[in-house]
Amino acid sequence: MNRGPLEGYTIGVTADRRADEQMKLLAGRGAECLHGPVIKTHPVGSEDELRAATQFVLDNPPDLVIFTTGLGVRGWLEAADAIQLGDDLREVLGQAELLARGPKATGALVTVGFEVAWTAPRARYDDITELLATRDMQGTRVAVQLDGAGAKDLCDQIEGMGADVVRVPVYRWSLPADLTEAERLIRAVVDRRVDALTFTAKPAVENFLEIAGFMGLHDEVIEALESRDVRVFCVGPICATGVTEAGLPDPYVPVRHRLGAMVQQVAQYFATQGEDVQMAGTSVRVQGRLALIDGSQAAWLTDRERALLTALLDRQGAVLSKPELLRRVWRGTESDEHLVEVTVARLRQRLGPASDGIETVVRRGYRVTAV
Repeated sequence: MNRGPLEGYTIGVTADRRADEQMKLLAGRGAECLHGPVIKTHPVGSEDELRAATQFVLDNPPDLVIFTTGLGVRGWLEAADAIQLGDDLREVLGQAELLARGPKATGALVTVGFEVAWTAPRARYDDITELLATRDMQGTRVAVQLDGAGAKDLCDQIEGMGADVVRVPVYRWSLPADLTEAERLIRAVVDRRVDALTFTAKPAVENFLEIAGFMGLHDEVIEALESRDVRVFCVGPICATGVTEAGLPDPYVPVRHRLGAMVQQVAQYFATQGEDVQMAGTSVRVQGRLALIDGSQAAWLTDRERALLTALLDRQGAVLSKPELLRRVWRGTESDEHLVEVTVARLRQRLGPASDGIETVVRRGYRVTAV
Protein backbone atom coordinates (compact mmCIF):
# COMPACT_ATOMS: atom_id res chain seq x y z
CA MET A 1 0.00 0.00 0.00
CA ASN A 2 1.39 3.40 -0.99
CA ARG A 3 1.59 5.81 1.91
CA GLY A 4 2.18 9.54 1.79
CA PRO A 5 5.46 10.97 3.13
CA LEU A 6 3.57 12.70 5.94
CA GLU A 7 1.57 9.70 7.12
CA GLY A 8 2.19 9.27 10.83
CA TYR A 9 3.01 12.94 11.36
CA THR A 10 0.88 15.77 12.74
CA ILE A 11 1.34 19.30 11.41
CA GLY A 12 0.13 22.37 13.27
CA VAL A 13 -1.34 25.07 11.00
CA THR A 14 -1.46 28.61 12.41
CA ALA A 15 -2.96 30.49 9.46
CA ASP A 16 -6.47 31.84 9.09
CA ARG A 17 -6.40 32.70 5.38
CA ARG A 18 -6.17 29.72 3.03
CA ALA A 19 -5.92 27.37 6.00
CA ASP A 20 -8.35 24.91 4.42
CA GLU A 21 -6.29 24.85 1.23
CA GLN A 22 -3.08 24.31 3.20
CA MET A 23 -4.55 21.49 5.28
CA LYS A 24 -5.95 19.81 2.18
CA LEU A 25 -2.48 19.83 0.61
CA LEU A 26 -0.91 18.43 3.77
CA ALA A 27 -3.61 15.79 4.21
CA GLY A 28 -3.13 14.75 0.59
CA ARG A 29 0.42 13.79 1.56
CA GLY A 30 -0.81 11.80 4.53
CA ALA A 31 -0.56 14.30 7.38
CA GLU A 32 -2.90 14.80 10.29
CA CYS A 33 -3.49 18.53 10.73
CA LEU A 34 -4.17 20.46 13.90
CA HIS A 35 -5.56 23.90 13.11
CA GLY A 36 -4.96 26.63 15.64
CA PRO A 37 -5.32 30.05 13.95
CA VAL A 38 -3.28 32.65 15.80
CA ILE A 39 -4.05 35.56 13.48
CA LYS A 40 -7.16 37.16 12.04
CA THR A 41 -7.20 39.13 8.80
CA HIS A 42 -9.72 41.99 8.70
CA PRO A 43 -10.50 43.94 5.53
CA VAL A 44 -10.51 47.68 6.00
CA GLY A 45 -14.00 49.09 5.51
CA SER A 46 -14.38 50.27 1.91
CA GLU A 47 -16.42 53.25 3.02
CA ASP A 48 -13.81 54.86 5.26
CA GLU A 49 -10.01 54.67 5.23
CA LEU A 50 -9.61 52.76 1.98
CA ARG A 51 -12.10 54.96 0.12
CA ALA A 52 -10.32 58.10 1.31
CA ALA A 53 -6.87 56.75 0.39
CA THR A 54 -8.05 55.55 -3.02
CA GLN A 55 -9.71 58.89 -3.80
CA PHE A 56 -6.53 60.71 -2.79
CA VAL A 57 -4.49 58.54 -5.14
CA LEU A 58 -6.92 59.32 -7.97
CA ASP A 59 -6.83 63.05 -7.26
CA ASN A 60 -3.05 63.08 -6.78
CA PRO A 61 -1.58 60.39 -9.06
CA PRO A 62 1.61 58.88 -7.61
CA ASP A 63 4.89 58.57 -9.45
CA LEU A 64 5.59 55.28 -7.75
CA VAL A 65 3.36 52.62 -6.18
CA ILE A 66 4.74 49.97 -3.85
CA PHE A 67 2.73 46.78 -3.44
CA THR A 68 3.68 44.78 -0.37
CA THR A 69 1.44 41.69 -0.62
CA GLY A 70 -0.60 39.72 -3.12
CA LEU A 71 -3.57 39.96 -0.78
CA GLY A 72 -3.20 43.72 -0.80
CA VAL A 73 -3.18 43.89 -4.59
CA ARG A 74 -6.37 41.87 -4.89
CA GLY A 75 -8.03 43.51 -1.90
CA TRP A 76 -7.41 47.07 -3.10
CA LEU A 77 -8.72 46.44 -6.60
CA GLU A 78 -11.76 44.51 -5.37
CA ALA A 79 -12.63 47.21 -2.83
CA ALA A 80 -12.16 49.91 -5.46
CA ASP A 81 -14.54 48.06 -7.76
CA ALA A 82 -17.10 47.86 -4.94
CA ILE A 83 -17.11 51.65 -4.54
CA GLN A 84 -17.17 52.32 -8.30
CA LEU A 85 -13.56 53.53 -8.43
CA GLY A 86 -11.94 50.42 -9.91
CA ASP A 87 -11.58 51.59 -13.50
CA ASP A 88 -10.12 54.94 -12.46
CA LEU A 89 -7.68 53.25 -10.09
CA ARG A 90 -6.47 50.87 -12.78
CA GLU A 91 -5.86 53.79 -15.12
CA VAL A 92 -3.78 55.65 -12.52
CA LEU A 93 -1.79 52.54 -11.60
CA GLY A 94 -1.13 51.84 -15.26
CA GLN A 95 0.65 55.20 -15.54
CA ALA A 96 2.80 54.78 -12.43
CA GLU A 97 6.00 52.81 -11.81
CA LEU A 98 5.01 49.68 -9.90
CA LEU A 99 7.35 48.02 -7.42
CA ALA A 100 6.55 44.73 -5.68
CA ARG A 101 7.98 43.50 -2.39
CA GLY A 102 8.06 39.91 -3.58
CA PRO A 103 6.76 37.28 -5.98
CA LYS A 104 3.28 37.11 -4.44
CA ALA A 105 2.62 40.79 -5.10
CA THR A 106 4.25 40.53 -8.53
CA GLY A 107 2.11 37.53 -9.44
CA ALA A 108 -1.08 39.26 -8.36
CA LEU A 109 -0.24 42.37 -10.41
CA VAL A 110 0.70 40.43 -13.53
CA THR A 111 -2.47 38.34 -13.24
CA VAL A 112 -4.62 41.46 -13.52
CA GLY A 113 -2.61 42.86 -16.41
CA PHE A 114 -0.09 45.26 -14.87
CA GLU A 115 3.58 45.51 -15.74
CA VAL A 116 5.85 45.36 -12.71
CA ALA A 117 8.98 47.50 -13.00
CA TRP A 118 10.90 45.78 -10.21
CA THR A 119 10.51 42.98 -7.67
CA ALA A 120 12.44 42.90 -4.39
CA PRO A 121 14.94 40.04 -4.81
CA ARG A 122 14.77 38.91 -1.15
CA ALA A 123 11.10 39.86 -0.64
CA ARG A 124 12.15 42.25 2.14
CA TYR A 125 11.42 45.89 2.83
CA ASP A 126 15.16 46.50 3.08
CA ASP A 127 15.40 45.68 -0.63
CA ILE A 128 12.96 48.48 -1.38
CA THR A 129 14.66 51.10 0.76
CA GLU A 130 18.06 50.14 -0.65
CA LEU A 131 16.72 50.64 -4.18
CA LEU A 132 15.09 53.98 -3.39
CA ALA A 133 18.23 55.19 -1.58
CA THR A 134 19.98 55.18 -4.98
CA ARG A 135 17.42 57.67 -6.33
CA ASP A 136 16.61 61.29 -5.68
CA MET A 137 13.29 60.86 -3.91
CA GLN A 138 12.78 64.51 -2.98
CA GLY A 139 9.22 65.50 -3.88
CA THR A 140 8.37 62.07 -5.34
CA ARG A 141 4.83 60.94 -4.56
CA VAL A 142 4.82 57.30 -3.45
CA ALA A 143 1.70 55.26 -2.71
CA VAL A 144 2.32 52.29 -0.41
CA GLN A 145 -0.18 49.45 -0.12
CA LEU A 146 0.13 48.65 3.57
CA ASP A 147 0.42 45.12 4.86
CA GLY A 148 -1.65 43.93 7.81
CA ALA A 149 0.90 45.27 10.29
CA GLY A 150 0.91 48.74 8.73
CA ALA A 151 4.40 48.84 7.13
CA LYS A 152 5.18 51.84 9.34
CA ASP A 153 8.97 51.54 9.19
CA LEU A 154 8.95 51.31 5.40
CA CYS A 155 6.77 54.41 5.04
CA ASP A 156 8.80 56.35 7.60
CA GLN A 157 12.07 55.55 5.84
CA ILE A 158 10.73 56.60 2.45
CA GLU A 159 9.43 59.86 3.95
CA GLY A 160 12.87 60.35 5.44
CA MET A 161 14.24 60.38 1.88
CA GLY A 162 12.05 63.39 1.12
CA ALA A 163 9.21 61.59 -0.62
CA ASP A 164 5.50 62.30 -0.18
CA VAL A 165 4.05 59.00 1.02
CA VAL A 166 0.39 58.05 0.62
CA ARG A 167 -0.53 55.14 2.91
CA VAL A 168 -3.20 52.79 1.50
CA PRO A 169 -4.67 50.49 4.18
CA VAL A 170 -6.33 47.42 2.67
CA TYR A 171 -6.48 45.00 5.61
CA ARG A 172 -5.15 44.59 9.13
CA TRP A 173 -4.12 41.72 11.36
CA SER A 174 -5.14 41.00 14.93
CA LEU A 175 -5.39 38.18 17.43
CA PRO A 176 -8.45 35.97 16.90
CA ALA A 177 -11.42 36.84 19.10
CA ASP A 178 -11.63 33.19 20.20
CA LEU A 179 -8.28 31.72 21.21
CA THR A 180 -9.55 28.22 22.00
CA GLU A 181 -8.07 26.50 18.94
CA ALA A 182 -4.80 28.44 19.18
CA GLU A 183 -4.42 27.44 22.83
CA ARG A 184 -5.09 23.79 21.94
CA LEU A 185 -2.32 23.92 19.34
CA ILE A 186 0.11 25.55 21.78
CA ARG A 187 -0.54 22.81 24.36
CA ALA A 188 0.08 20.23 21.64
CA VAL A 189 3.44 21.87 20.88
CA VAL A 190 4.42 21.76 24.55
CA ASP A 191 3.39 18.09 24.75
CA ARG A 192 5.15 17.30 21.44
CA ARG A 193 1.89 16.07 19.95
CA VAL A 194 2.67 17.93 16.74
CA ASP A 195 5.79 17.39 14.66
CA ALA A 196 5.86 20.74 12.88
CA LEU A 197 4.30 24.19 12.76
CA THR A 198 3.63 26.21 9.62
CA PHE A 199 3.50 30.00 9.51
CA THR A 200 2.47 32.22 6.60
CA ALA A 201 2.98 35.68 8.16
CA LYS A 202 5.46 37.21 10.58
CA PRO A 203 2.70 38.54 12.89
CA ALA A 204 1.41 34.97 13.20
CA VAL A 205 4.74 33.95 14.75
CA GLU A 206 4.58 36.92 17.11
CA ASN A 207 0.96 36.17 18.02
CA PHE A 208 1.75 32.49 18.62
CA LEU A 209 4.40 33.40 21.18
CA GLU A 210 2.20 36.11 22.69
CA ILE A 211 -0.68 33.68 23.22
CA ALA A 212 1.75 31.18 24.74
CA GLY A 213 2.73 33.94 27.14
CA PHE A 214 -0.92 34.55 28.05
CA MET A 215 -1.15 30.85 28.91
CA GLY A 216 2.02 30.84 31.01
CA LEU A 217 3.65 28.47 28.50
CA HIS A 218 6.08 30.78 26.71
CA ASP A 219 9.23 29.10 28.05
CA GLU A 220 7.84 25.63 27.36
CA VAL A 221 7.05 26.57 23.76
CA ILE A 222 10.51 28.06 23.29
CA GLU A 223 12.04 24.84 24.61
CA ALA A 224 10.03 22.71 22.17
CA LEU A 225 11.08 24.88 19.22
CA GLU A 226 14.70 25.38 20.29
CA SER A 227 15.16 21.64 20.72
CA ARG A 228 13.63 21.11 17.26
CA ASP A 229 11.29 18.54 18.72
CA VAL A 230 8.78 20.61 16.77
CA ARG A 231 10.07 21.87 13.43
CA VAL A 232 9.09 25.29 12.11
CA PHE A 233 8.32 26.04 8.46
CA CYS A 234 7.73 29.57 7.14
CA VAL A 235 6.35 30.50 3.75
CA GLY A 236 8.97 33.21 3.10
CA PRO A 237 11.88 35.21 4.52
CA ILE A 238 9.79 38.01 6.03
CA CYS A 239 7.73 35.45 7.92
CA ALA A 240 10.96 33.74 9.00
CA THR A 241 12.25 36.90 10.69
CA GLY A 242 9.49 36.48 13.26
CA VAL A 243 11.18 33.22 14.27
CA THR A 244 14.79 34.41 14.23
CA GLU A 245 14.01 37.69 16.00
CA ALA A 246 12.59 35.60 18.85
CA GLY A 247 16.01 33.98 19.17
CA LEU A 248 14.85 30.64 17.78
CA PRO A 249 16.74 28.46 15.28
CA ASP A 250 16.32 29.31 11.62
CA PRO A 251 13.07 27.88 10.27
CA TYR A 252 12.73 26.03 7.01
CA VAL A 253 11.85 28.38 4.13
CA PRO A 254 11.12 27.19 0.56
CA VAL A 255 13.05 28.69 -2.34
CA ARG A 256 9.76 29.72 -3.92
CA HIS A 257 7.79 31.68 -1.37
CA ARG A 258 4.47 30.00 -2.04
CA LEU A 259 2.06 28.00 0.06
CA GLY A 260 2.38 24.93 -2.16
CA ALA A 261 6.17 25.11 -2.05
CA MET A 262 6.11 25.25 1.75
CA VAL A 263 3.86 22.19 1.93
CA GLN A 264 6.18 20.36 -0.46
CA GLN A 265 9.15 21.27 1.72
CA VAL A 266 7.37 19.87 4.79
CA ALA A 267 6.74 16.63 2.88
CA GLN A 268 10.31 16.39 1.62
CA TYR A 269 11.72 16.94 5.09
CA PHE A 270 9.63 14.29 6.83
CA ALA A 271 10.12 11.82 3.99
CA THR A 272 13.73 11.57 5.22
CA GLN A 273 12.84 11.20 8.91
CA GLY A 274 11.45 7.67 8.91
CA GLU A 275 13.65 5.03 10.52
CA ASP A 276 14.03 1.41 9.40
CA VAL A 277 15.04 -1.00 12.15
CA GLN A 278 15.13 -4.71 12.87
CA MET A 279 13.32 -5.77 16.04
CA ALA A 280 13.40 -9.44 17.01
CA GLY A 281 14.26 -10.28 13.41
CA THR A 282 11.27 -8.34 12.11
CA SER A 283 11.62 -5.26 9.88
CA VAL A 284 9.92 -2.20 11.28
CA ARG A 285 9.67 1.24 9.72
CA VAL A 286 8.87 3.95 12.24
CA GLN A 287 7.33 6.99 10.58
CA GLY A 288 6.07 9.40 13.21
CA ARG A 289 3.17 7.70 14.97
CA LEU A 290 2.99 4.97 12.33
CA ALA A 291 4.96 1.74 12.62
CA LEU A 292 4.95 -0.47 9.52
CA ILE A 293 5.72 -4.07 10.45
CA ASP A 294 7.15 -6.31 7.73
CA GLY A 295 6.22 -3.63 5.22
CA SER A 296 2.49 -4.24 5.44
CA GLN A 297 1.02 -4.35 8.94
CA ALA A 298 0.29 -0.83 10.19
CA ALA A 299 0.45 -0.11 13.90
CA TRP A 300 -0.71 3.33 15.00
CA LEU A 301 1.00 4.50 18.17
CA THR A 302 -0.21 6.93 20.79
CA ASP A 303 1.98 9.96 21.50
CA ARG A 304 3.40 8.30 24.64
CA GLU A 305 4.06 5.01 22.85
CA ARG A 306 5.74 6.81 20.00
CA ALA A 307 7.90 8.87 22.38
CA LEU A 308 8.89 5.77 24.35
CA LEU A 309 9.81 3.81 21.23
CA THR A 310 11.78 6.78 19.90
CA ALA A 311 13.69 7.05 23.18
CA LEU A 312 14.63 3.36 23.02
CA LEU A 313 15.60 3.52 19.34
CA ASP A 314 17.72 6.62 19.89
CA ARG A 315 19.91 4.47 22.12
CA GLN A 316 19.40 1.09 20.52
CA GLY A 317 21.04 -1.64 22.56
CA ALA A 318 21.41 0.53 25.65
CA VAL A 319 19.29 -0.05 28.72
CA LEU A 320 17.06 2.85 29.73
CA SER A 321 15.74 2.82 33.28
CA LYS A 322 12.17 3.57 34.18
CA PRO A 323 13.13 6.92 35.78
CA GLU A 324 15.03 7.83 32.60
CA LEU A 325 12.03 6.95 30.43
CA LEU A 326 9.74 8.95 32.72
CA ARG A 327 12.03 11.93 32.24
CA ARG A 328 12.27 11.54 28.47
CA VAL A 329 8.67 10.63 27.70
CA TRP A 330 6.67 12.38 30.43
CA ARG A 331 9.15 15.28 30.77
CA GLY A 332 9.09 15.28 34.53
CA THR A 333 5.31 15.55 34.85
CA GLU A 334 4.95 12.02 36.28
CA SER A 335 6.88 9.94 38.81
CA ASP A 336 4.91 6.66 38.81
CA GLU A 337 7.10 4.00 37.18
CA HIS A 338 4.00 1.87 36.61
CA LEU A 339 3.16 4.24 33.73
CA VAL A 340 6.28 3.05 31.94
CA GLU A 341 5.33 -0.60 32.46
CA VAL A 342 1.81 -0.05 31.12
CA THR A 343 3.07 1.92 28.09
CA VAL A 344 5.65 -0.73 27.25
CA ALA A 345 2.98 -3.45 27.48
CA ARG A 346 0.68 -1.56 25.11
CA LEU A 347 3.51 -0.82 22.72
CA ARG A 348 4.40 -4.51 22.57
CA GLN A 349 0.80 -5.36 21.77
CA ARG A 350 0.83 -2.95 18.84
CA LEU A 351 4.12 -4.20 17.43
CA GLY A 352 2.98 -7.80 17.08
CA PRO A 353 5.83 -10.03 15.87
CA ALA A 354 8.34 -7.25 16.53
CA SER A 355 7.30 -6.93 20.18
CA ASP A 356 10.06 -9.22 21.46
CA GLY A 357 12.50 -6.59 20.24
CA ILE A 358 11.66 -4.57 23.36
CA GLU A 359 13.59 -6.47 26.01
CA THR A 360 13.03 -6.19 29.75
CA VAL A 361 16.30 -6.11 31.66
CA VAL A 362 15.41 -7.13 35.20
CA ARG A 363 15.92 -4.41 37.81
CA ARG A 364 17.47 -2.15 35.18
CA GLY A 365 14.86 -1.16 32.59
CA TYR A 366 14.25 -1.73 28.89
CA ARG A 367 16.17 -1.81 25.65
CA VAL A 368 15.54 -2.46 21.96
CA THR A 369 17.37 -5.42 20.48
CA ALA A 370 17.64 -6.38 16.84
CA VAL A 371 17.47 -10.16 17.37
